[in-house]
Amino acid sequence: MNAAARRDHWETVYSNKKSTDVSWFQPRPERSLQLVERTAVDCDDAIIDIGGGASTLVDHLLDDGFTDITVLDVAGKPLERARERLGERATDVEWIVSDVTAFRPSRTWQLWHDRAALHFLIDEQDRVRYVEVLKKALVPGGHFVLATFGPDGPQTCSGLEIRRYSIDMVEDLLGPGFVLQSQELENHITPMGSKQQFLYSCWTRRE
Repeated sequence: MNAAARRDHWETVYSNKKSTDVSWFQPRPERSLQLVERTAVDCDDAIIDIGGGASTLVDHLLDDGFTDITVLDVAGKPLERARERLGERATDVEWIVSDVTAFRPSRTWQLWHDRAALHFLIDEQDRVRYVEVLKKALVPGGHFVLATFGPDGPQTCSGLEIRRYSIDMVEDLLGPGFVLQSQELENHITPMGSKQQFLYSCWTRRE
């Protein structure tokens, strides 16, 4: 699936569903917030949420005092939902509509968070491009917080084929430029009551 097809797919999903009805919805993304806290990034350090869409992560980062937050998503509709939810606070966030594989960062960040994008990249070329963009966007010594579907996770999500990951697969993808800091599996319970296994990992980019 190319970038345009991904955009059209997610625009359709968010045109037909409430943000609280999608399978990955979390009222409070506890694990992501814990991992961000463990990195000990400062409140004025720059954070980018890849595939952030209508996720509530940005709400809680603002609540925690972070002042330099960027949310990137392939589709505009979920970002509109997030801005509407935040109201006046939306002006404190940078919003970017772009496929991550086509993203050309004009700045850098201290922390890159992704719970939504990587596991939808089925083509190897897209995954290679993802890592290239990650390396351009993340400062040396910066933190990469990743959540993907785990080894026993679903094989499809929202009508799309996904790629399930073990920690060895993530390590092979990233190469020697990243050091693993932590990993853990979590069973996410969807709004429909089903179970999805996620693999959470935190990495530091080598200096």
